[in-house]
Amino acid sequence: MALNIAAQLCSGSFGDPLVKMTFGSGANPGAPLAAATTNYQYVSNDCPNDGFYTVRNATNSCFGNNWFTLNADHTGGGNGYFMLVNASILPSAFYIDTVRGLCGNSTYEFAAWIMNVSILQPSGCGGNPIQPNITFSIEKLDGTVLQTSNTNNIATTTNAIWNQFGLVFTTPAGVSDIVLRMTNNASGGCGNDLALDDITFRPCGPQLTPSITGTTSLNTTVCEGVAQNVQLNCLVSAGFNNATYQWQESFNGSVFTDIIGENSITMVKNFLSTAPIGIYKYRLSVAEAGNLATPQCRISSAPITITVNKKPTVFANSNSPICAKSSIVLTGSGAVTYQWLGPNGFNSSLNPININNAKLIDAGTYFVTGKDAFGCDNTANTMVIINAAPTATTLFTDTTICLGNSILLSASGGGAYAWLPSNTLTDATIANPKATPTDSTNYMVVVTNAQNCNDTAFTKVRVVNKPIVNAGVDKIIVANKNVQLNGSITGLIDNFIWTPNENITNVNILNPTVNPSFEKKYTLTATAKNGCGIAFDEVNVKIYEGIFIPNIFTPNGDSKNDTWNIPALEAYPLHELIVYNRYGQIVFERRQSFKPWDGKYNGLPQPNGSYVYAIDLKNGDPILKGTLIIVR
Repeated sequence: MALNIAAQLCSGSFGDPLVKMTFGSGANPGAPLAAATTNYQYVSNDCPNDGFYTVRNATNSCFGNNWFTLNADHTGGGNGYFMLVNASILPSAFYIDTVRGLCGNSTYEFAAWIMNVSILQPSGCGGNPIQPNITFSIEKLDGTVLQTSNTNNIATTTNAIWNQFGLVFTTPAGVSDIVLRMTNNASGGCGNDLALDDITFRPCGPQLTPSITGTTSLNTTVCEGVAQNVQLNCLVSAGFNNATYQWQESFNGSVFTDIIGENSITMVKNFLSTAPIGIYKYRLSVAEAGNLATPQCRISSAPITITVNKKPTVFANSNSPICAKSSIVLTGSGAVTYQWLGPNGFNSSLNPININNAKLIDAGTYFVTGKDAFGCDNTANTMVIINAAPTATTLFTDTTICLGNSILLSASGGGAYAWLPSNTLTDATIANPKATPTDSTNYMVVVTNAQNCNDTAFTKVRVVNKPIVNAGVDKIIVANKNVQLNGSITGLIDNFIWTPNENITNVNILNPTVNPSFEKKYTLTATAKNGCGIAFDEVNVKIYEGIFIPNIFTPNGDSKNDTWNIPALEAYPLHELIVYNRYGQIVFERRQSFKPWDGKYNGLPQPNGSYVYAIDLKNGDPILKGTLIIVR
């Protein structure tokens, strides 16, 4: 349902309504109006004929669906009544009322809400229904007209629309009672049907513009428990001859009451720290001198709202008691922002907050100030107890034992002990367990005191086994040549040595160079740490006096000189050997591993005769070349 507001209403500030005729509420039909209120006749049904009216909270479509179906009045709130009028054939007054108790020489606004209940449709009244045309008349009791206003024709519409009409009038001096007369200037017939609701009279005066110093809003807040002064102001425009002022207060929706002594356009409201929480409204009432005490004669500003907000209920919590070197965890709740203060100069706006590596001087009371969305704050505190942590120590941090032996570990500094790993210990919960590790092991001990605070220490036990010694593979060399030995040792040792100390560059390195003059064995010996055993290995160095290359062999199967063999090539593992026949074809070839030639090529015996060989030792020496003869 739409609403329209017509002109001729008060453009300044209002006083409280003196009259508000809503026609009441209840079940259908409503009671008839007093006889002096209307010249029309009352009917109880919802479709009155010309010259009749009814009072209803709803009405169905009437007269062949030419009227709107109304389900509520203008006032709202449920089951509210409105006056439903079907105009008389001749123009006449349909609502008359006497308003008493006004002030002389004062200005008032009269207003009412009216609806044309006829529906705009081609079939209704030939598409041209009669439209209501209302004149409002404000009169003295003797009939003298003080002010009139006309609505003009209230248009027929396709939707139900409430329209507000009214006028502003001034009472003569000494006049306190007036008559309101509503006359329908249009004749009855097809159309000219209306609904009436919410008739009001209220004082009207110059514009009053309230404000709060320091803000452009008419709303502000104060916090519970905080004393605060708020300056209220009101600008009064011209229009009064001799204006007088009165500030008023309403608490939590109560009736506005005068504030004694506040009689200027400015007021400083002092909210004490004990002010109850709630909603306070303030307004300035203004009237001509002598009329201020009479509500019918004064106007009031729009209200200023000051809300005293309840301060937040703030909580402070911690994880106390804690141990030194651990973290303090502080948590505030019940607010939006937080500010923490505490011992040792602590200050933080974080929440929750961790204070890492806490020290004994960090113990004490921590205070948090929590602030809510309105800026109101409250404070809470929590006590943090910090217990000293033990100092864990071990008898040694690094020691060595032989495989199969045991050692007594030892820790101190607390009342309870926990060793890890525990599988090689006699008892992991005492200060001095016996350890028998099979491998080098890092032991950790957690020492705990009576306040359940702990510290950690470490000790390493190295386990020494007999070392594993490898002197390397046997070597083959030609006389007067050098060869490098390749020894290796696994395990913890005190020392090692090569023996004998003959024709060797250094007996105390793993890779010495040797050049014995005859075949010799060299031994690498290692002594384990802590006297945990000795291990050794040997390598043989075989010597060829030179490279002897036979120039004939007899591969006839008699087991005598059946192959062409050059044993000294073992001393040259990178060598290459090729044998050619008289036609330049390769009949025998070896690379990096020598194997005697049996005189065959592709499994077939080669014919007697001369062959040529070429041997590259791959050591920088010239290629060895010569002739080889096969004889069978």
